[in-house]
Amino acid sequence: MKLRIAPAPAPAITARRGVVYARVSTVRQAEADLSIPDQIAQARSWCERQGHELVREYIEPGASGTDESRQVFQQLLADARLQPRPFDIVVVHSFSRFARDNLAYALAKRTLSKAGIAIQSITQPLADDPTGQMVESILVAFDAYTSKEIGKHTARAMKENARQGFWNGSRPPFGYQVVQAEQRGQKVKKRLEIVPAEAALVRRIFGLYQGAEGVQLGVKAIVTKLNASGERFRGKPFMISNIHRILTGETYMGQHWFNVQDSRTGAIRPREEWISVEVPRIISRETWEAVQAQLRERAPNRTPARVVSSPTLLTGIAICAHCGAGMTLRTGKGYRYYTCAGRAQKGPTRCGGCTVSMPKLDHAVIDTLSERIFAPDRLANLVSAYLDKAKADAQQQRSQLGQIKADLTETDGAIKRLLRMVEDGLMEVDDPALRERMTALKAKRKTLTAQLDQASALQPTNRPQLTEAKLQRLSETVRATLHKAPPDLRKAYIKLFVDKVVVSKQAIELTGPKSLIVRAALADLPNTPNEVITFVREWRPQGDSNPCYRRERAMS
Repeated sequence: MKLRIAPAPAPAITARRGVVYARVSTVRQAEADLSIPDQIAQARSWCERQGHELVREYIEPGASGTDESRQVFQQLLADARLQPRPFDIVVVHSFSRFARDNLAYALAKRTLSKAGIAIQSITQPLADDPTGQMVESILVAFDAYTSKEIGKHTARAMKENARQGFWNGSRPPFGYQVVQAEQRGQKVKKRLEIVPAEAALVRRIFGLYQGAEGVQLGVKAIVTKLNASGERFRGKPFMISNIHRILTGETYMGQHWFNVQDSRTGAIRPREEWISVEVPRIISRETWEAVQAQLRERAPNRTPARVVSSPTLLTGIAICAHCGAGMTLRTGKGYRYYTCAGRAQKGPTRCGGCTVSMPKLDHAVIDTLSERIFAPDRLANLVSAYLDKAKADAQQQRSQLGQIKADLTETDGAIKRLLRMVEDGLMEVDDPALRERMTALKAKRKTLTAQLDQASALQPTNRPQLTEAKLQRLSETVRATLHKAPPDLRKAYIKLFVDKVVVSKQAIELTGPKSLIVRAALADLPNTPNEVITFVREWRPQGDSNPCYRRERAMS
């Protein structure tokens, strides 16, 4: 089906500053390096013909037009809201490059229109009148329809491909590689094939968890052992998430599942919609099922490592260990990094700071919080140690409290004796010595009263009761939020408990107040996982007798 609309004469546009927005849907298209350069070249040529100045290029590699949360797309809209506005017109190759969703397009256009900024499609010139607006809405609706139809037929073909036992193109699990199986016309069909060296390491990991080398090791211990012996996960040190993903992967017992997750929403589909794909087996089903039973027994409430990185999850708290500058976001062709802002601004001679993959650093911070702080046993130890110290401090404060009360009683007695002397006629009211002595005593009483109030406030008389259930709930809530919540909520929780993430080439260091964790353990948490704990603002500024915890994690 083709929609043919006679183009209107190019409208007279008075805007003089333009930006181009160029997009392709996949990283593979971006790496081909053809479509985006062509879009930019045509936009430049159009601006030259119109006499416009092209002031910036917004390039979005590998992002669907149906996704309104596209990072560069949102940056363009944010820039459009600036005052004074930095540009007057957004130039696109076609409306489909800007958005393939009716609502997303309408909302974005409304944002631009409110800022006095126009959208110009160089291949679909339309008049700025009711007729042009109607045609524009038809084109946008048709783009959205076409996108959905393509998606529907692509999904149908991929499901059938999976039913026939072929691989659909994502990166294979550790232990496997993708090989050509057969060719049907122009289509190359692919399957998974075992990589012997990696498969041997997978079997060893399952064996270590079951105690095959003399003692049963947990996930963290396996990571430590493998990294210490020089083993690598595709060239990089192992992480907790790597080991957990291997131990829980059904693929290794010969059964891979396709169509498990909605790629757009991230939601897990009903089990009956999953498609089983037979693959070469690395371990037996009996071994896999035994390990799953051990995982449930040893960590029944463990949240699987699953992180969807926010483009700015750690900005504001990630700091370069070398120069102290903040870590800022840097993008490449389909890649995102945290890099030292000082190095980016001043060059490598001013700072030898590092550049770290954004997903890697996000994973490292979330794994550290989940496994080294908010794991139930570690959380219990941290809170207990803090409360024990607070109890010891309170005992010392109680002795000080007694002395303050005694001094205050003595001061009040001295004031009463002076007043009695005046009443008995032993001193005159206007006696300078009386006035001086009374002023000094009242000042001392004021100071002692303030000290008494402060010391009394530090006594844990009204402290809520710490229970195992509260610790368990805090552990479950925080870990589930860090791994499964929307990016904004995950970012809020990280900033709740972490003040700084200091990044060097060798390690990362997380710093934050222990008292916040203790307060969270004692507090009543939100009833739903989509709420943020809200006690911090009114409690945190009071200070902390033991202000910081530190956790280090080696970076790969």
